[in-house]
Amino acid sequence: MTTAYPHPQPEPEAPREPGADPAGVELAGGARPSEMVVDEPRRRLHPLSPLLSGAKSIVVIVAALSWQTLSQVGVERFALVVAVIAVGVVIFSVIGWLNTGYHVVGRELRIQDGLLWRRNRAIPLDRLQAVELRRPLLAQLTGLAELRLEVVGGGKTEAPLAYLTVREASALRQRLLALAGRTNGAPDPAARPADGAAALERPLFRVSNRDLLISQLLTPQAFLLPFGVAFVVMQFVLEGTWTFVGIASTVTAMAGVLMQPVRRVLQDWEFRLARDPDERLAVSYGLLETRSQIVPPHRVQSIGVTWPLLWRAKGWLHMRMDIAGYAGPQSNDDKRSDRLLPVGVFAAGRELVWEVLPGVDLATLATLPPPSRARWLHPIALRSFGAGLTPQVFVSRSGLLTRELTMVPYARLQSVRVVQGPLQRLLRLATVYGDTAGGRSGVAQDRDVAEAWWIAEQLSTRARQARGTTPQVPAPQIPALVPPHPVPRHPASAGPGLSHPEPDQPGAAGDDTYWRRPPRS
Repeated sequence: MTTAYPHPQPEPEAPREPGADPAGVELAGGARPSEMVVDEPRRRLHPLSPLLSGAKSIVVIVAALSWQTLSQVGVERFALVVAVIAVGVVIFSVIGWLNTGYHVVGRELRIQDGLLWRRNRAIPLDRLQAVELRRPLLAQLTGLAELRLEVVGGGKTEAPLAYLTVREASALRQRLLALAGRTNGAPDPAARPADGAAALERPLFRVSNRDLLISQLLTPQAFLLPFGVAFVVMQFVLEGTWTFVGIASTVTAMAGVLMQPVRRVLQDWEFRLARDPDERLAVSYGLLETRSQIVPPHRVQSIGVTWPLLWRAKGWLHMRMDIAGYAGPQSNDDKRSDRLLPVGVFAAGRELVWEVLPGVDLATLATLPPPSRARWLHPIALRSFGAGLTPQVFVSRSGLLTRELTMVPYARLQSVRVVQGPLQRLLRLATVYGDTAGGRSGVAQDRDVAEAWWIAEQLSTRARQARGTTPQVPAPQIPALVPPHPVPRHPASAGPGLSHPEPDQPGAAGDDTYWRRPPRS
């Protein structure tokens, strides 16, 4: 049903004084329309940008030519081919630089680039999730930086600006974040006087490089490498032959195995987490390529905690924060900028969770495993699954050898799904997914059907309440799917003699549910 509302009649226009704004109106905050959109000239990237961008292309082309091409054409011809390609790449990069520009108009960042195919992109800053400042090795040597924007719904980085001076990139980042967070009518941050002194940050945590090195030695790749080398050496000794191909293959295999731990050490080197003066998260890390990221806390979609098997003896864990705009969990983890804690003890993780999600205590998150009949689907790892609802977040856990815990704030939920496979329908089970814009989901795996629908209803209701959009209309008079047995409240509010339910006993709709693992007999 569509309801038509009468259009208000226009009021007579009040007389304007001479010299008044021709628009004759003011918006919220006293800003006039002519003040909301500032027409500024288009700006270009740094003049050294073509050289840095061309250098990466030249390295890729030379690597593609391979050693076999060098042996076939000789050193002189190979050098000539590389020189011609380098000149062509630089000329192409210079033409691209001349046709690339950016400027801020109102609350949009507009970028123009392309030679044959011209592209004009307008990025609404209210969709901005995070802004990252990257400095590869060549950029560090030349004092430049690359600015990367992450927006809602983006599968990749939107419009990377490569390259600007570090000062220009930092100033533009602060301006974009301020514009993304301000309301209509607030003053443009570009009009504020520039402060030459660096803003002070409040440090939260710093990862020890020693712990980072040890953590990457406690990985399956590094742990099993000596056994692989010993096996290869034993084969050579028994056969009595040492060939160049065999040695080269062994070295190549060793380098490939160690590449991932070494890459993570280089990327997470000098990891620091702080709060900037605007109470946003400031993350910086990297050795050969430094990264500096500013993330408003309300842009964090979920937090994931992982306990690797080989780290448990040290009591270590690592944490990630999912931000809308970054690639999903299927992407290469080494290229993602989602680190919250590369390695640390439980106390550090608990403190960081409280900083990012105020009111959420990692030590008190309780979950309940699936009902016992789900053992037909998970004969070994049934007790490793669990889900729970707290006043702030939807909690789920999984993993037998590598344990994982995911926390999704209700305000970040985008959709709720109840899924049943053929075997689940036979066992009267269902799985509930709480999806976010960051690509990851909270999962209540293999719950009782009535409990699954109740969880879905609770997630939808709490998501509306967290956003402050609970509809003020009377509830429809239809039978509700209310589970038959109550779930116990938090121990602090539970009365004496209150016992925990069995895993397949769901809770009542009116409870603040804390699902707990039943005590072991």
